[in-house]
Amino acid sequence: MNGDAAAPDVPRQARGRPAGLVSRLLACGIDALVVALLGVVLHLGASALVLVVTGPPFRTLDPPAWVTAACGTAIALAYAAGSWVTTGRTAGGQVMGLRVSARSGRLLRAAPALLRAALCLALPAGLLWIPLSRRNASVQDVLVRSTVIYDWTPRSPAVSAYRGNAPNP
Repeated sequence: MNGDAAAPDVPRQARGRPAGLVSRLLACGIDALVVALLGVVLHLGASALVLVVTGPPFRTLDPPAWVTAACGTAIALAYAAGSWVTTGRTAGGQVMGLRVSARSGRLLRAAPALLRAALCLALPAGLLWIPLSRRNASVQDVLVRSTVIYDWTPRSPAVSAYRGNAPNP
């Protein structure tokens, strides 16, 4: 199956082109919802664990703000970096047809992916560099030497080659 079958309304010439600001912002919004949902699920899971250990009644945990912020940051970093290392895309990237990779086209390694995730969290305004950049790069992309392209194929070429089945042209 080729990328055109997965997204018939997408112009073939757009595939592989650098992603723009709007699609990246929409992907970030979707990812923020996913991270928030993961946080709620983990919070309820921890509360349920306390119920199992201490017994009724069920009460949700009320951690200090710094614990909530630290856990939220850890979830966001793990989610983004883990997604970029394994498939090159987060859930938002999947919906918007975006893939993050090294400039060589290979998947990001763990350290650059984690650094990119940290920069995305600490400097979200870095996306505003995209319209000014000749290659649609954010500040995070420039610092980590990554790229974000439109790619609606189910797997990255690096993942397909690793698994021994390159995508159909």
